[in-house]
Amino acid sequence: MTSITQMESVRSIRSSVAHLLDRSERIVSAVAPKSLVQLALRFALAFPFWQSGILKWDGFLKLSDTAVSLFTDEFMIHLPGGPYPFPAPNVMAFLSGCGEVTFAVLLVLGLATRFAGLGLLFMTLIVELTVPDGWPIHLTWAAMALAIIAGGAGRLSLDALIRRVLGLPAT
Repeated sequence: MTSITQMESVRSIRSSVAHLLDRSERIVSAVAPKSLVQLALRFALAFPFWQSGILKWDGFLKLSDTAVSLFTDEFMIHLPGGPYPFPAPNVMAFLSGCGEVTFAVLLVLGLATRFAGLGLLFMTLIVELTVPDGWPIHLTWAAMALAIIAGGAGRLSLDALIRRVLGLPAT
């Protein structure tokens, strides 16, 4: 009889612990709903790229002299046997400025979000090859980009609105 009572006590304790854990997780997850987290993640990754990209322009599609100078004289690709200068620095400065601004805007809007995340992941790789000592922040950007690529934009996005209008299932 005592072993049956002990087993019932163990089950009761397990049930109480499981209930407490479940309730705790629900309370904590209410603080950070997934859609809010996805929105914050998109903004957090967009911000540094927007800041960098906007500084490369002196007007609509007019690169600043500083941007061209950086890609011509300062920035180098750090690969074995290098560092190497960027090929076609004017083109690289233009593509960098376009990518940083465009992908940041797409992330904020939640439009083509996974594509924008992939673009910023690729740009992060190039930035890492250019500034290898910046790996702690670059690793953070890469992790955010991967989370966006994997999880998508979330409910608070144009991607979600477009899917609803087209009658597609949520991602």
